[in-house]
Amino acid sequence: MTSLIHNDVPRIHPYLILFSGILAISTGAVFARIADAPSLVVAAYRVGLASLLLVPIACWKARNELRGLSSKDLKIAFLAGTFLAMHFATWISSLKFTSISNSVVLVSTSPLWVGIFAPLLIKEKIKHVTLLSILLSIVGCAIIGSGDFSSGGRALWGDFLALTGGLCAAGYLILGKALRQKLSLLVYIAICYGSAAIILWTIVLMMGLQISGFSNQTFGAIWAMALISQIIGHSSYNWALRYCSTTLVALSFLGEPVGSTILAFFLFHEKLTLTKAVGGVIILVAIYLTARSEVTPENRN
Repeated sequence: MTSLIHNDVPRIHPYLILFSGILAISTGAVFARIADAPSLVVAAYRVGLASLLLVPIACWKARNELRGLSSKDLKIAFLAGTFLAMHFATWISSLKFTSISNSVVLVSTSPLWVGIFAPLLIKEKIKHVTLLSILLSIVGCAIIGSGDFSSGGRALWGDFLALTGGLCAAGYLILGKALRQKLSLLVYIAICYGSAAIILWTIVLMMGLQISGFSNQTFGAIWAMALISQIIGHSSYNWALRYCSTTLVALSFLGEPVGSTILAFFLFHEKLTLTKAVGGVIILVAIYLTARSEVTPENRN
């Protein structure tokens, strides 16, 4: 069992939930490829449909907890949703200006930002092995994206957007860590995803993007993203925040490009290069080292 900040003892091992989250969130890229719609619209539908399912359940199942929420907790949950929405918006927008490789590498710096800000904001201690894991993970992402780094003014703007996406992901996780110590998973994700949906749909409508008239295949892929990538994937990470360090959860996010690459190999017959394989192995080693460092000695047997 992990060394917990919270004293709860979960029925399911947190690492199993994190692994399930990696598998679920890795399907996002596959469904995004199938969905023939603007990326921001797909993101808005993703959190919007998830919210339509979760909010009514939260109002029914956890109405007493919702009524007892302090205004401070409500604001923090809404802020976490804002960071989630901005993560999607800035990262997706970055792909229009810079290479996919640049974007993936820079948005994957979120564990670095968590390592910097978590000790300052939520007093979470960062171990030496965790710092090593953060550096390893960034090296792994850089190796995966080493094929086509861009340069120039437009690329620089895209790089900035992707880096902002990494910062926003870190903010989303740090705020989630703070709230998950006292809020149930259902209440937290209902408010967080709901606020993200409001923000993303506002952006989509202000930009005048197409929101209807898509094929059944596209809507099927969007629903799959909402159910699998968002509700199962992101919610697994948010569940784990109660029991694992923020850095470990942030590093687990980096399992997504590894899982997506493997799925693309089997589903779309995309070439699995040696470079991607090496980068993926380094990322998995980084996740393993951090996970192992959080296991208490008495539970290693």
